[in-house]
Amino acid sequence: MFDWVILAWIFFLILFFALLGYWFGRKISKRLYEAKFEEWKKKSRAVLGGKFSEQLAPYLPDFNYDPTEVRFIGSPVDFIVFKGTSTKEPEEIVFVEVKTGKSELSENERKIKEIVENKKVRWEMYRPW
Repeated sequence: MFDWVILAWIFFLILFFALLGYWFGRKISKRLYEAKFEEWKKKSRAVLGGKFSEQLAPYLPDFNYDPTEVRFIGSPVDFIVFKGTSTKEPEEIVFVEVKTGKSELSENERKIKEIVENKKVRWEMYRPW
């Protein structure tokens, strides 16, 4: 009978510590998830703020171009400016990328910038029928 009592105590202690470990693990896991979730929310807000700023950029006082000559593209560049079209005398086409805060050009945006700077741009007309 003594052996069964010891085995029962050992079983209950193992069960107790297993449940205790499970409880602590869940608690820690929940805190980590909540911290990650907050980080995701902050990043999402930053992205949305950046997209909002992109849309407003042509109407800001320090924007260098007439807003009526600006066309929003969004990706891979934010705007194309057809300078001079409002006066019916087009003189230049400018690709504009809007960046807020400390953000930098992505790899793809850098490559497109190089293509434009190397004048690897052309005109093409498409007539489907």
